Amino acid sequence: MIARFLTHSRIVGALVASLASLALRPSLGVADVPTGQPVDGIECQAMEGAVFHIHQHLAVFDHGKPVPVPDDLGHAETAQCLYWIHTHTPDGIIHVESPKFRTFVLGELFDIWDEPLTATAVGPAHIKKGQLRVFVNGKPYVGDPRKIELAQHTDITIEAGPPYAKPVLFTQWNGQ
Repeated sequence: MIARFLTHSRIVGALVASLASLALRPSLGVADVPTGQPVDGIECQAMEGAVFHIHQHLAVFDHGKPVPVPDDLGHAETAQCLYWIHTHTPDGIIHVESPKFRTFVLGELFDIWDEPLTATAVGPAHIKKGQLRVFVNGKPYVGDPRKIELAQHTDITIEAGPPYAKPVLFTQWNGQ
């Protein structure tokens, strides 16, 4: 009787843990809530860095359909901290707010997001090799997209698979 109760308790416990994990996980296969551990040398701190503060824009398309860049990406609520690269809103605007000057790259944002950025996967979008199109400031980019520098007002468009469209430049910086 006790063995059956313990087995039942383990099953219920596992089910509750699984459901809790799903509840914390945003839609579209977005990564689990960050834990606050450093990612690529980028720390998660209680306050936004005030020394280096710039903004970029990222638009991702999965076979022509927009893939939202999550709001609050890089906010580790459980650790009550914020990574130096993060978002506040789901409009694709990236915030780099660091306590020190250094070069930040797109691959670091995807690592904080805990999503892939490869020749065959862009976040939750998966494609065949050779179907990735990347644009930086409206111009085709042929290098490794993980190495795109996040400079002030860099506008990045990633198209994962056809149909491909000419990217529309982002201009709504609203004083950022």
